[in-house]
Amino acid sequence: MAVNLADNIMVQGTGSSVGKSVLVAGICRLLKREGISAVPFKAQNMALNSFVTADGREMGRAQVFQAEAAGLDPDVRMNPVLLKPSGEKGSQIIVRGKPQENMKAGEYYEYKPQLKSVVNEAYRELAAKHDVVVIEGAGSPAEINLQKNDIVNMGMAEMVNAPVLLAGDIDRGGVFASLYGTVELLPEKHRKLVKALIINKFRGDKSLLEPGLRQLEDMLDIPFMGVLPYIELALDDEDSLSERLSSSVDDSSGLQIKVILLPHISNFTDFNPLEMYDGVSVEYIKNPEEVDSADVLIIPGSKNTLEDRIWLRNRGLDRAIKQHASSEGMLIGICGGFQMLGRKLADPEGAESNLQEIPGLDMLPLETEMNPDKRTVQSSGKWLYEDDGFFAGMKGLELEGYEIHMGETELLYGDHLRPLVPGEECDDEAAGLARADSNIISLLNEDGSILGTYWHGIFENGEWTGKLLENLRRELGYEGVETEGKNYQELKEQEYDKLADMLGENLDLNLLRDIIGLSENIWR
Repeated sequence: MAVNLADNIMVQGTGSSVGKSVLVAGICRLLKREGISAVPFKAQNMALNSFVTADGREMGRAQVFQAEAAGLDPDVRMNPVLLKPSGEKGSQIIVRGKPQENMKAGEYYEYKPQLKSVVNEAYRELAAKHDVVVIEGAGSPAEINLQKNDIVNMGMAEMVNAPVLLAGDIDRGGVFASLYGTVELLPEKHRKLVKALIINKFRGDKSLLEPGLRQLEDMLDIPFMGVLPYIELALDDEDSLSERLSSSVDDSSGLQIKVILLPHISNFTDFNPLEMYDGVSVEYIKNPEEVDSADVLIIPGSKNTLEDRIWLRNRGLDRAIKQHASSEGMLIGICGGFQMLGRKLADPEGAESNLQEIPGLDMLPLETEMNPDKRTVQSSGKWLYEDDGFFAGMKGLELEGYEIHMGETELLYGDHLRPLVPGEECDDEAAGLARADSNIISLLNEDGSILGTYWHGIFENGEWTGKLLENLRRELGYEGVETEGKNYQELKEQEYDKLADMLGENLDLNLLRDIIGLSENIWR
């Protein structure tokens, strides 16, 4: 029996980070407001920021925030192929949420045709359940050396006969040339799929652009759908090209949180919720001298923990981290950063790197051994530790998070504080202790100043985070110590609406409606 498939629209760009992910999210929210069931889709995503779905599968973080904008739960079919770069071993290939193998660029290029059926199947399953599929491309469709086996740009558009909106970033300069050049480098059959142009991140007087807009429309015979202003949005980022990594949310008079910018940093979206709080500065750093002013120093997740551990040593950050730990501040390691805080890191099977074994920072009594089995799971539990300092009044708070890691971490000796405990273990009388030879997901040092955990998303727990920041500010002598816990999900909902409002004011919605093929009653 024939299945009626959804209408579709595709957003492609003249390059990376021109705003494709945000445009897809905004279009999804616009359609949701009209009662239209829209679903995001990106055939292939290359990113180090990922998420674990309720069924334990891994997908790109960008499709998660697009799903939220559409009012949907994240579904791995929205991102059937995920590539996670891991250094000299190439990229880990994740298909429908499950890791396959590591491949170098040439190997993956030859492998890609085998994924067309996976992509097509995932697309058709979503298209059978929703009204409109809003598709995101990757990089630029004008990479003529990659067009042959393409599954994410024009190859995807051709596969599902999707009309394309082509976006360019004027903030980078040369936007007319990039739009014109991209279209002209496409073969004729793909040029015909480009139905409208968009200029993104404009600052200034739009009227000054008008002559250029009309001229380019005449040259390409493609209309402009709109010029979008530059807008600050507190949304999750897709990859390491994020502007967050080269700038900071600065309040020099407030609590200074410094995140070490590892070469293979992953899931730096963990720290986005910290930006909600007044009197807090979040900055990504690479140099030892930048650690000096940190109140809280964070070693984040990594896709290649052993190589990033070597990088810390070669960069001279080892000494800076240990000096910080001996100060009055706090040190936090998340996922790969948690593993680095231990005594030893081993990778005997080459799961992440070609390094067999290296010393850790030796700041917590742990050892970690990598293995090819990847743990991807959503978790909930309780915080079981409190003191009179950084963790005052926090015992019993319920938390949610998720794990994405290869390897198991073992406590070497003694009983130590295990502050974060999964829900199924909370009734154990000894739940707050980790015993020697046990596998653990969190650990504190004796005075509560060094915390390691496998849980991503821990700062999205507003009550816990608000209380921690309040305690830190009080203990470190900052004024205005009362910090109300904030709801990160509510903030994101406000940002999705802010984004949709901006698109509604600056896009030709009638043109968008007609390109998708929606009813004439929409956006009247």
